[in-house]
Amino acid sequence: MTTRRDRALTSRGLWQAVLAVSLLYVAVSVMALTYGSSDFGGWQVVSGLVSGELTPSQHAIVWHARMPRILFAGIVGAALAVGGAVFQAVLRNPLADPYILGISGGAALGGTLLLALEAAVFGGAMTYLGQLSPPIAAFIGAMGTLSIIFGVARWTPAGRTGNYVLLLTGVIVNAFASAVILFLKSVVSARKAQEMLFYLMGTLTVEGLSFQLIASVGGVVLACLAAIIWYARDLNVLSLGDDEAAALGVDVERTRWWTVAIASLAVACAVAFTGLIGFVGLVVPHGLRLVVGPDHRVLIPCCALGGAAFLTGADLLTRASFAVFSTTLPVGVVTAFVGAPLFVVFLWRNLRQDAEGVR
Repeated sequence: MTTRRDRALTSRGLWQAVLAVSLLYVAVSVMALTYGSSDFGGWQVVSGLVSGELTPSQHAIVWHARMPRILFAGIVGAALAVGGAVFQAVLRNPLADPYILGISGGAALGGTLLLALEAAVFGGAMTYLGQLSPPIAAFIGAMGTLSIIFGVARWTPAGRTGNYVLLLTGVIVNAFASAVILFLKSVVSARKAQEMLFYLMGTLTVEGLSFQLIASVGGVVLACLAAIIWYARDLNVLSLGDDEAAALGVDVERTRWWTVAIASLAVACAVAFTGLIGFVGLVVPHGLRLVVGPDHRVLIPCCALGGAAFLTGADLLTRASFAVFSTTLPVGVVTAFVGAPLFVVFLWRNLRQDAEGVR
């Protein structure tokens, strides 16, 4: 059945919104490509690419250091932002986010357990099977966390109390995952412990990741995005409530589990190779709803592009920090600095709206 929100959408409006966010992503990507810790940057990069006159070292900087990192940041940012938009619609909780709800923490726990197992059994060697296993282990961890989240959501009332309980559940899951990861960090070798520490903070380091692996992760995320767009109409109705969605012909349980499973797969593929990067799925959907509206047929593709632009920009800031700290900060630190204050603002707005509703 077509809702009023569906009828308001036009093809022209959809493409205008997607084009605007696409241009933003392209602009941020160009900035990221032309800036780095080396002196090679700015117009030198652009002119070198146009003319094809790059020295071997410049070619390595552009095509083997900066470009893979930009592509990977876009893939991960798209997965996290779309995941946040889906969880907010399914749980009808504006504060839902893969990181805050503990889904990223569960995925990171699965990936870390795999790292520890590889260190203990294979001496840290990454075989072909090992390259495929991190997203599988992270997906198992994410689905375990989702089972807890849905179990809690089923037994909690809607509104402010339900939001409190879900947020508290996410805090507990993240605390448990962090405790286990820190325990593993304390019993493995110093080198593996350093890897786990950066994994916990979130990093977009692409050293050791082949282009084929990055392309494979991008293919999985793109397929998940296409599947979620297929469910966009159902997400529009589902955000109204289970009873309303069922009355309008939506299979609530089937839609809920399929959308969260698909979104969790995308998030798990990202977290498996980057670690915990928080607040992308909170900041980007909230910001874009103010611009493009709540229709998920527009919001989902815009979140993918907006998340890619946001994380690429955050990674650009981490590389810019090299001039100040003589080291590159983990990107999870930058997203936390931006997202944590905004989360407080969103929480305050949500509580104020609930209080006004009670009156």
